[in-house]
Amino acid sequence: MSQQQPAEANVHAYSPDKHPGRLFLVTAPSGAGKSTLVNALLAKQPTIKLSISFTTRDPRPGEVNGREYHFVTIEEFEAMKARDEFLESALVHGNYYGTNRVWIENEMAKGHDVLLEIDWQGARQVRKRFPGTVGVFILPPSIEALEWRLNHRGTDSPQTITRRLLGAGAEMAHAPEFEYVIINEDFDTALLQLEAIVTASRLTYGQQALRFRNQFANLGVPV
Repeated sequence: MSQQQPAEANVHAYSPDKHPGRLFLVTAPSGAGKSTLVNALLAKQPTIKLSISFTTRDPRPGEVNGREYHFVTIEEFEAMKARDEFLESALVHGNYYGTNRVWIENEMAKGHDVLLEIDWQGARQVRKRFPGTVGVFILPPSIEALEWRLNHRGTDSPQTITRRLLGAGAEMAHAPEFEYVIINEDFDTALLQLEAIVTASRLTYGQQALRFRNQFANLGVPV
């Protein structure tokens, strides 16, 4: 099972009353279809900025450095962590992953929505430092479907697949920590549901007041 890495207090904490950008956290056990859903969402919602994490794992076939992940050595990762460049970091299935804090803060300060593909440990750390995040947990329709997807994507060894399946139950036990849950049985339906979450989150009173402060003021609506 993955091991959580402690997060240090952030002196550059995000201020939700000043920065209208929204932070979306999307989590799922490996094989549930999280990345496919996120990529489809970003294609339809290009204004959402995807945070590219750093990792010490080897690239999978077809992955490009700086697109799926920033691939670094363990030594490089540890040096970045020592410089407090990560919003959160974790050891997952034997590899380190970390989220760039400075880039996220700058994008949200500009009013851009940011999306993180992240495991439950990282999501828990991010919530401590970024209030007002929107968490979405993607579930497979069944363990059998999850096993089938892991076997047919052709990127993992049988030993890795077994390890991921054994860890999936423990990961899914953290779904109640998230505001929304999507069961990815039919892809098109799941994508529509993910889009609906994004739209609804943008239309809360607080978000609208931040994004359209002048219009609210002109209309005499409290902000």
